[in-house]
Amino acid sequence: MHGFSGNRHTIFRGWTTILTSLVIAILLFSLTACDSSDNLPVQIVNDNDTLSDSQLHALQTKASQRAPDTFYFGFDLRNSPQEDTAQYLPFLNYLEQATGYHFKIHFTPKGSTSADELGRNRTQFAAMGAISFLYAQARYGAIPLVRGLNSKGQAEYQSVFVVRPDSPIHSLQDIKGQRLAFGNRDSTQGHLIPRIILQKNNIPLSSLASYDYTGSHHNCSEAVVSGRADVCAMQDNLAFQLQSEGFVKIIYRSAFYPSSGIVANQSVPTQALIKVKQALLNFDPLDKDRAGLYHWDLTEMPKGFITSSADDYRALREWAIRLGFLEKFIQKSEQQPRTDPSEQSL
Repeated sequence: MHGFSGNRHTIFRGWTTILTSLVIAILLFSLTACDSSDNLPVQIVNDNDTLSDSQLHALQTKASQRAPDTFYFGFDLRNSPQEDTAQYLPFLNYLEQATGYHFKIHFTPKGSTSADELGRNRTQFAAMGAISFLYAQARYGAIPLVRGLNSKGQAEYQSVFVVRPDSPIHSLQDIKGQRLAFGNRDSTQGHLIPRIILQKNNIPLSSLASYDYTGSHHNCSEAVVSGRADVCAMQDNLAFQLQSEGFVKIIYRSAFYPSSGIVANQSVPTQALIKVKQALLNFDPLDKDRAGLYHWDLTEMPKGFITSSADDYRALREWAIRLGFLEKFIQKSEQQPRTDPSEQSL
C-alpha cells in the first residue's frame, strides 16, 4: 500500500485546502515578481474551456506535420503549465532570433511523457531533467546538448526533504512511519534522487506509513503545507524560497547531481543541432538576452548553459538501473544512441 489515508486520488478538498493552495500560489507569484523587470501576463485558463486529452493529442499530431525549419519544444512540468509556458515562450523567441528557425511549444498529453513525445518526433527539442533524458536516451537514442547553470554558475542541483516548520520530524531517520510525498514519478529531484537518499540511508519504502506521487514540486510542497503529507521530497530552489518565507523546514539535503538541460531527438538535422547548440551556449539571461525573459531566474538554468554529454549522467544512470527506473529499456532500445556532431564543430 502506498496511498495516503482516505482517497489517495482526492486533491485538496475543502476550504482549508483551497486557502492553502491560494497561499502557495500567492507566494510563488510574489517570489517571481520581485526579481523580474518584465510585466508579461500569464493567461488564466478556464477549466471549462480547455481541450480534452484526446483533442489535444489530435491537434498536436496534426501540428507535428511541420515545415523543415520549424521545431517543437517540449518540457518536463516544473510548476504550473501557465507558469512554465510563460517562462519558455520568451526563451523560444530568443532561439528563433539566434538561429533563424521557428519554435513552437508542445504540451505533453496525459498518459505520455516528455521523453516519449521527443522519441516519437512529436517534439524535436525538450527541456528535461536527468531521469527523463535517461529514459529518452535508453529508448530512443536522445542527444544531450547542454545542461543548465544554477545561480552559482554550476551545472548541478540537489534534492531536499521538507516538513512543516512545527513538525516534530527533525532528521531523515525520523521519516520512518510518516507519510512521504514525491513529485512526478519521472522527476529526478522529486523522485530518483530522493529514492537514492532513502536507499543510502537504509529507509525502505515499506518503513513509511504511506507514499504518493503528487505530480510536481509545487503540488508536493502544498501536500506538506496543507497537512496531506508529513514530508515532501522536492527540488532545492523552491524549497529554499518556501523555507525563507516560513512555509516549510528543510531537514535534509542531498549531494549534488547533474542539472537539467536541453536535449534533441535523432530526426534533427546535423546543421540544426550545431546551430541550436551554439545559440544555447551563447544564451546570456543575466545581460544581453535578459530583456523579455519571464522569471528566468527561478528556472533550473538561471545563468545559461554549458555543453553536456551522456557521460555526465553515468552515476545517475547506474542508480536508475539499480532502482528499476530503466529496467524495461535496458534489454532493447528502439534506436541506438547517436553521437552529437556539434561536439566536434563548436
